[in-house]
Amino acid sequence: MAELQRKLGTWACISIVIGAVIGSSIFMKPATMAGQLGSPLLLLAVWIGAGIISLFGGMINAEVGSVLPETGGQYIYFRHMYGDFFAFLAGWAGLVVVNTAAVAAIAFVFAQYTEYFLHLPRLDAAAEHSFVINIPYVGKLFPLENLGVKSLAIVVILFITWINYYSLKASGSFQVFFTILKVSVLLLIVGIIFFSSNGNALHFTQASSAIKLSGWELVGGLVAATSGALAAYDGWNNLGMVAGEIKNPQRNITRGLLWGLGICITLYVLTNFAYLYMLNIDEMKGSVLVASDALYKVMGGAGAGLIALLVMISTLGAVNGNVLPCARITFAMGKENHFFSWVGKVHPRFSTPGNALWLHGIWSCLFVLSGSFDMLTDMFVFVTWMFYGFAGFGVFILRRKMPGAARAYRVWGYPVIPLIFVAFTLFYFVLTLYNDVSNYLNGKTALINSVFGLLLTLSGLPLYWYLKKKQKIKPSEA
Repeated sequence: MAELQRKLGTWACISIVIGAVIGSSIFMKPATMAGQLGSPLLLLAVWIGAGIISLFGGMINAEVGSVLPETGGQYIYFRHMYGDFFAFLAGWAGLVVVNTAAVAAIAFVFAQYTEYFLHLPRLDAAAEHSFVINIPYVGKLFPLENLGVKSLAIVVILFITWINYYSLKASGSFQVFFTILKVSVLLLIVGIIFFSSNGNALHFTQASSAIKLSGWELVGGLVAATSGALAAYDGWNNLGMVAGEIKNPQRNITRGLLWGLGICITLYVLTNFAYLYMLNIDEMKGSVLVASDALYKVMGGAGAGLIALLVMISTLGAVNGNVLPCARITFAMGKENHFFSWVGKVHPRFSTPGNALWLHGIWSCLFVLSGSFDMLTDMFVFVTWMFYGFAGFGVFILRRKMPGAARAYRVWGYPVIPLIFVAFTLFYFVLTLYNDVSNYLNGKTALINSVFGLLLTLSGLPLYWYLKKKQKIKPSEA
């Protein structure tokens, strides 16, 4: 039987992390976050704080990945931490919520920015709302909205899926190329803005004249803004999903996570400094495309077109950065007979998990039809960080269950850093769920995104028991 081959080195690992993390959010979320906070200092603090929390998660993932360097990422980790049932639920969530919604959201933004150069057709308002999917007590979905944009997003997903299906080496080379390009793009934006004479350093300290937050309003604003920053940083865990295809995984997983995340944090903070240098906080919160508006002050109309092109480049690389590793979780489940066995097949010619890739690709396309960028990001970030919390607690379990296992990397500051990480995820989970339900009941949103994500995750429960009975799944030895 064909097996996955270890072909990914240090630079490929770093590029997978950077490619999965840097996508569209850095070009969209800062404006929303500015409106939620009203303070440039708080805005920068949230980006730094979310980066540090993500780095803590990366440190935890690096230790776990060095102990369990197998393809499948968190699915494999959870089997050793909590057993087959919880591992299946996490793997199922990766298929039906986390990974596929992330790919759909990024592809959606690629298609949206294409409209700067090419108008994409859409139906009239009556036709768009003629077909509605009503989910009782959760909300409504409108698949026909913005159909031209959604169609292009689907084409992008299918194209990137085909590249990954055809060749791991081609996909890896594709990822390295776009990662270098994306990093260069952000550095170019930062350089152009900071070397211009049009900025104002006073913007870093001038708070909004219209937004004054205190008490629970301030807490709510911080949680909402943090969610946006976490969406921008998400993707750092993808490297563990292809651990079985990494050369010298104990060393390269650690290097890929820490170097990749460190580079992303630095780039994001510098980019936000650049935005604030050109725009005050009130200008930022009123901006539709904050990066475009910032460059417009330096380069005029050419800057807006440039940023639209750069966003497209960035998102295309991010789609590949997520497609490349994410199907490996479902592949690992199929290979271990914890999912349909055909999903765990390796293509005999291309040596890629072809069936798993196409399953993820098709589901991502369905997500494109079901939602919008904000709905998809809010949903997958909520579910993702719920499982991140369990993974953070799991490092304590592995230290106890596998004390003698080789660890190429140990979490710095143990046990304090894992405890901080777990406490943060619990705090974030509770407040986000409360805010989502409150917004829906007050008519501010059409769908309770967090609850929708939870329902999709829990839909795997009957499937688990069916597969366990039908295929007589034996408990793992983990």
